[in-house]
Amino acid sequence: MTTHDLTHWQHSHDFGTVQQQHAERRTRWVVALTFFAMILEIAAGWLSGSMALLADGWHMASHVGALGLAAFAYRFARSHANDARYTFGTGKVTALAGYTSALFLGAVAVWMIWESVTRFFAPVAIHYTEAMVVAAFGLIVNLASAWLLDHDHDHHHGHDDHHDHDHEHVDHNLRAAYLHVLADALTSVLAIVALGGGLLFGWSFLDPLMGIVGAVLVGRWAIGLARDSSGVLLDAEDHGHVAHEIEEIISALPDHEIADLHLWRVGPASRACIVSLVTHTPLALDTYRQQLAGIHGLDHITIEINHCRTCSTSR
Repeated sequence: MTTHDLTHWQHSHDFGTVQQQHAERRTRWVVALTFFAMILEIAAGWLSGSMALLADGWHMASHVGALGLAAFAYRFARSHANDARYTFGTGKVTALAGYTSALFLGAVAVWMIWESVTRFFAPVAIHYTEAMVVAAFGLIVNLASAWLLDHDHDHHHGHDDHHDHDHEHVDHNLRAAYLHVLADALTSVLAIVALGGGLLFGWSFLDPLMGIVGAVLVGRWAIGLARDSSGVLLDAEDHGHVAHEIEEIISALPDHEIADLHLWRVGPASRACIVSLVTHTPLALDTYRQQLAGIHGLDHITIEINHCRTCSTSR
């Protein structure tokens, strides 16, 4: 048997992007900033007796875990991108990190609600002024972190040549990190409101109340993250618009029908597909690939051609 050079037909399963590399660096910076603020807020909340500040600190701790997982996922996906054990690459690593983060967030939300309810029945003395200073510092850190992540997002979209397909370029891992720090900033605001109300008007009930509000925010985020990330892991996403594009292109070819079509995500901006065709007059394989090459984000295409010699055609 003659040995053939197969490199022309082979391709990489590395579906990472330059945007992800920039996002990885910025995420590491945000992890460091958030971790420092988390330690300060938890310590200050414990010493000052503020449940709102303590809840904000633990909320921030949940984000440190989530952001740390995001940074680890970027690194792991990059370093194992060409590992043959991962059949379709490592594009789902970030979704797995997100799902793990969602479970942790859910546990933190339950603890925050329990501790806040306990404080309603067994209030403790709060050092409002000191706690407010720390909460304000946490808010500044959160806003700075949001700016770092949002700046990276805007920078790369602003230089994208496919402006009509921005939704396909969204790095869901980066987007999740950005929403994490925004939610954290909101709970910092709630802590400041609770501490301010207690300091100015003696409304001590605001502190555990804001703790519960913060817990609800964490819980809602955890549910949303679990739903979205599990959809990627289980290939349960809606790819309707891409499927429609494929069907339109194949249907435009004379005497061609799609018998079966499978689409799934292999990276934040990449999809794979298996297309099973039925036709009396098969075309060259490269013809089909060239027809589908214009679909944005469709980076791994497998085509099955069923040559129908006996069946009738409706066209």
